[in-house]
Amino acid sequence: MLTIYKGRPEDLSGRLEREIRVYDLLDSLHVEYDRLDHEPAMTMEVCAEIDAAFERMPLEAFKADQSADKGKHAIICKNLFLTNKQHTKYYLLMMPGDKKFLTKDLSAQINSARLSFAGEEEMLKYLDVTPGSVSVLGLMNDKENTVQLLIDSDVLRSEFVGCHPCMNTSSLRMHVKDLTEKILPAIHHEAIVVNL
Repeated sequence: MLTIYKGRPEDLSGRLEREIRVYDLLDSLHVEYDRLDHEPAMTMEVCAEIDAAFERMPLEAFKADQSADKGKHAIICKNLFLTNKQHTKYYLLMMPGDKKFLTKDLSAQINSARLSFAGEEEMLKYLDVTPGSVSVLGLMNDKENTVQLLIDSDVLRSEFVGCHPCMNTSSLRMHVKDLTEKILPAIHHEAIVVNL
């Protein structure tokens, strides 16, 4: 059975610097989050199992904020790192995992034709993440604001969001409100809301 912990790991040995930086950022912003450590999550099916584990466990710190109709479900996001044909513009798209990604739907909304997936070297350069670990929290490493964040409107309608701490061997659950009102302003990124 997967164990859910409050906040950062007590023992950071064996954790990569990119993951520790995430915990340092969240703690400095007083963002409350639950953490679940697991085997590498490379598919949406594995992410669904992680989400189910979060949903089974009570979220004591957030109980006061919960309304009866919202529950404690965190939306499972696909995090796609995209680029234009010329590799001059980069986008990080957060969208519900159960939605289909159609390039033409997104391209029309952001006025950028011929979108494709950015490569592993670009992920490391701009977000300091590797394939399978792409996360909105990787934007903390984009000091030059090269990457434009795109968030599907359905993600913003959820109460909680789940993401990796720049490593796909852990998952975090936090309030969407903390993402939009604390984290993004602190890392100097604004989101463009899209409808997919």
